[in-house]
Amino acid sequence: MKRFVFKLPDVGEGTAEVEIVKWHVAVGESVQENAPLVDVMTDKATVEITAPVDGRIAALHGAEGDRSAVGSELAEFEVEAEHGTEPEAAAEPAPARIEPQRPVTAKPDAIEPSAAAQERRKALAAPAVRARAKALAIDLTTVAGSGPDGRVLHADLDRILLAGRAKPQAAPAPAAPPSGSFEDIKIIGLRRRIAERMLEAKRNIPHFTYVEEVDVTDLEALRARLNERADGSARLTPLPLIIRAMVVALAQHGQVNAHFLAAETVIRKFAALHLGVATDTERGLMVPVIHNADRLDVWRLGAEIARLSEAARAGKALPEELAGSTITVTSLGALGGIASTPIINPPEVAIVGVCKIVDRAIVRDGAIVVRKMMNLSSSFDHRAVDGRAAAAFIAAMKRSLEAPAILAARAKR
Repeated sequence: MKRFVFKLPDVGEGTAEVEIVKWHVAVGESVQENAPLVDVMTDKATVEITAPVDGRIAALHGAEGDRSAVGSELAEFEVEAEHGTEPEAAAEPAPARIEPQRPVTAKPDAIEPSAAAQERRKALAAPAVRARAKALAIDLTTVAGSGPDGRVLHADLDRILLAGRAKPQAAPAPAAPPSGSFEDIKIIGLRRRIAERMLEAKRNIPHFTYVEEVDVTDLEALRARLNERADGSARLTPLPLIIRAMVVALAQHGQVNAHFLAAETVIRKFAALHLGVATDTERGLMVPVIHNADRLDVWRLGAEIARLSEAARAGKALPEELAGSTITVTSLGALGGIASTPIINPPEVAIVGVCKIVDRAIVRDGAIVVRKMMNLSSSFDHRAVDGRAAAAFIAAMKRSLEAPAILAARAKR
């Protein structure tokens, strides 16, 4: 028997490192070639890497949740002599299968030539850090990374920006709670990607939130009439009608249907509405996309929302159904509260938050009446959207929702 060392292959998209999400094998276990070995996650996809040879697992390098650089040792196998290599030799890359529910377009190729891999390891960094460094005109090869294997972190870029300023005094460590009174849950996989993406959004995007109340009494009456015509088919929720109001508003206020491209210093406006719909799943928040939502009536919008949400929750959404949004809508339905500060989905510049509908006493023509009220609590990127433009966009939505005849005109089946 000889030792066969298998190194992490290039999984495409210029990825320099991956996160180990799940091992399918254990040390001492015998495996067959092409059997599942490990799931790893890049910024855009979860990739299943399979065993390159028949053999017995002699060693695994990295625990679930750890990050591993492309070209680093991943696993060691005990194999028959004709397949063996010296421990320091690199194995051929194993096939890698991309899960269809994650947004990715490229497939893994062979490991890069060693010279190129060595050059990349000199500036090991996540794509978000690379993009920020490019925007700041910082040469990553000159930065001493403080992460694993010298990986450059956002903190390293912050240190460069703050060079010459006094270091803040570290706060004293909090006292540890009594043993057995807490549970540590390691943040890995999609949950870690969500955490990193939210941190990136809040760090790099100057958010401002605008809240407006909307009288949806007439809208709810319209929805009831439309559902009476449904003849037993799927019934409309308020969200398709709200999206139609968004389409009408964007015809005059299209500057919020855009991307802010920091590296190029460009605001890219879109003619079509590719709407991201924030969806809660067991694995965390996902954002399936209704492409060309401006071309759909309320019934087709309702059907697409239901189909995409179910696919996302079941882990069956296609890559193209999870990418390409130009603006996002988020709603917690009956749990929506009265206001929120939704976080923008970069590189978008706006997210429309829908709060719950409640009966509320308001003053109409000098009299107190009970109406069905709903708040729109939305966030905007102040680099691309001024406060007046945001207010005008939400006001346009409000006009359509409070006088929904124009929405009914597009509601015919």
